[in-house]
Amino acid sequence: MSDIKLIVGLGNPGNKYIKTRHNAGFNVLGLLAGQWGTAGWKNWKNQADIAIRVSGDKVILVKPSLFMNLSGTPVRALLDYYDIRPEEMIVVSDDFSLKLGVLRLRFSGSSGGHNGLESIIVETGTSSFPRLKLGIGPVPTGTDPANFVLSEFTPDENIIMQESYKKAMTLIEKALTHGLETAVSKVPGAAQEQEK
Repeated sequence: MSDIKLIVGLGNPGNKYIKTRHNAGFNVLGLLAGQWGTAGWKNWKNQADIAIRVSGDKVILVKPSLFMNLSGTPVRALLDYYDIRPEEMIVVSDDFSLKLGVLRLRFSGSSGGHNGLESIIVETGTSSFPRLKLGIGPVPTGTDPANFVLSEFTPDENIIMQESYKKAMTLIEKALTHGLETAVSKVPGAAQEQEK
């Protein structure tokens, strides 16, 4: 059995950002909610959209509705509200330092420069929580990473990412049954990343 009670997908709210690279976490959670047959997304205190799995153990899906660099505020509030420890959540995010389509799992560590992860670390006061990173890189030479993450995938890149989203969903579902470390070994293209 898994200890995961909360799954956070990182992204930016609003139609302007739906197709951007930075919203990979949102995309995974949207697909999970559809596959699980939740009761639908509901606004939580104007800080996040949440959906709750209706079958099996209770698992809360969270898409912060504040911008990326403020993600930690609703995450901390939800952890407190539901009495969940940071290590009982998994955060799904993009990572431009990883090749497009690659999945990496870490159980703790720095934000790696990701503003959403950094906000969660600051607000929760800990870096000891699992995070599943979806590769969206590499950043082209001469391109500002801040602009790159807010750009949209090309059609060819989007095909690769759709497969990445499916693998992320599979990993999360296996993790809920068998635990994260076992899940990583069962999903092709996924690996556990060493702490930094």
